Order: sequence, then structure tokens, then C-alpha cells
Amino acid sequence: MSNKNKTISFRVSQEKFETLRGIAEERDISLSAVFRDYVDLLVAHDGQVEVVPEHELNEATSSSESPGSSFPPKVEVPKSFVREHERLELEADHLREQLEEHKRYVTQLRQQLDEHDQEDIVQLEDLDGEEDDDASYRIGSFDDLD
Repeated sequence: MSNKNKTISFRVSQEKFETLRGIAEERDISLSAVFRDYVDLLVAHDGQVEVVPEHELNEATSSSESPGSSFPPKVEVPKSFVREHERLELEADHLREQLEEHKRYVTQLRQQLDEHDQEDIVQLEDLDGEEDDDASYRIGSFDDLD
């Protein structure tokens, strides 16, 4: 089996491209070499690589960091926390399903209301033209009738 190099291509914004070109110029290497170095480092460390500016790297190594720390950091979480998180996720899924069901129900009710509204609407203008001369109505209280 031969060891053939493969080409990887991707797009970046103009601003990021200029930044990468600046990094390559600072190191006095080609832009391709910047990526080859990064990919080699990524493969060598099984994908656990953090890219930081050099001045931050020098500060981090001089600070009181524990020698066994690795990137990404690992934190132990109690099983009860994990179970509670899973329970909450299931409850959230259930609530989403209920919400969708209620939305469908409201939509159905609105459609039914729209169908019935067409028949039940009485316009006041229509009533004005159909006055009965023999039936007159007056607004007032019962005391006014005497």
C-alpha cells in the first residue's frame, strides 16, 4: 500500500483567510504548511487539540496548572444527575407532543368557527333596511312603562 497524500478543501471568509495568511507569514511558512501542521497535531493527539495564541500558551504553562490536566477537561457527574436530566428530556418531549396536539386542536376549532361564523353573522346595516313599522322598540327601564 502506498502512502498517498490527500487534498482537503474548504471555504473560509475573507477576514479569516487574511488572518490565516498572517499566521503563515509570521512563521515564514506557506499557508498549506499551517494546515498540515495543524492536521498532524490533531491526528497525533487524537483530536484533542486546543488552538490558543502563543502569549496565552506561555501564561498557561507558567501558571500553577496541574501536570495531569488534559484537554478537553473531564468532570465526573453523579448518576442521579444523569437520570434526572434524562427524565427532564423525556418530559420536555412529552410536553412538546402535547403542545403540538393542542395546536392542532385549536386549529381545528378555528376552522369550525370560521365555517359557522359565515352563517351566523348579522350585519347591522342589513337590519336597518328591514324595519317593521308595526313593531317599535324602545330602550329604557321597566319603570318607564307605567
